[in-house]
Amino acid sequence: MPDIQSIEQQLKRLRNELAPPAEEPPALVTEFATGRGRLGTLAALAAQQQRIIASDRRSLLLLATRCADAPLGAWFAGLADGESAALRTVPALAAACGPPGAAAEPLPGCQAYPSYLAWLALNGRPPAVAAALVANFTAWGGYCASLAGALRRFHGFGEEACAFFDFFAQPPTALERAAAEALGPVGLTGPDPAAAREYGRLLQSYEAMFWRTLAQHP
Repeated sequence: MPDIQSIEQQLKRLRNELAPPAEEPPALVTEFATGRGRLGTLAALAAQQQRIIASDRRSLLLLATRCADAPLGAWFAGLADGESAALRTVPALAAACGPPGAAAEPLPGCQAYPSYLAWLALNGRPPAVAAALVANFTAWGGYCASLAGALRRFHGFGEEACAFFDFFAQPPTALERAAAEALGPVGLTGPDPAAAREYGRLLQSYEAMFWRTLAQHP
């Protein structure tokens, strides 16, 4: 029977395995970090996130229902509550960036991630989904931290306008600890580690597609 520290080590190994090559951020994040980003692109990001977060919240609630009698159910429900909080920060970001134009419509490359998470909510193994999400959130949180800093430095954004990115710009330690506690005392056993790697690779690929789609959108 693994202890919490052993499960945390499992999650950290998965995070390191799935980390983007050399921790390279998407080109769009780099553009903003160097002062070259266009606010119109972030207006499109806000429009897409409005849809993504609403979908992800429902997916997480479904996962919570699937394991309602286990601690993992409460963990998924807590993530869903976080999505609700994040959704409330999107309007201020959108207002600061201006109208999104044609990107207000759903962009397939941006909506692939929530579509896959919805598939996982129906078909995935909940412990493996939890592990994959923790690994993916690490990269996403780093990108959000970089964007929040760039918007303050180069565009003079205040706390309210940056609240969306600040919300997600959290180190992975606390989330990994909470996930490890929710996965205990069983941890990732049987087919779960292989499934977590599969889910995590696809989630990372779909997130990369999200950033590429935004960077290529006029």
